Amino acid sequence: MAGFSSFREFYPFYLGEHRHPVCRRLHFAGSLCVLAIIAMTIASGRLVWLWLAPVAGYGFAWIGHFVFEKNRPATFKHPFYSLAGDWVMFFDVLRGKVRL
Repeated sequence: MAGFSSFREFYPFYLGEHRHPVCRRLHFAGSLCVLAIIAMTIASGRLVWLWLAPVAGYGFAWIGHFVFEKNRPATFKHPFYSLAGDWVMFFDVLRGKVRL
């Protein structure tokens, strides 16, 4: 995997690693779960729920990669860009720029 000098350079690579629609759907579902967990944590005031956020987010995403894409998640080599890519792709789906 090549090095990237910016997120702008990384994001097309990131999208290329998410070609399978089920993988993208699983990423989207994981991100929705993370948002729900954060909302539940705020509403309940119980910080203990936050441990579920990375489990849900990464769990859905990694199933998408290992089962459907048959590739290694970019998280392993580019953790910060990959996390940013998850959220940019999530909002790109909401804006209709990326299809599920």
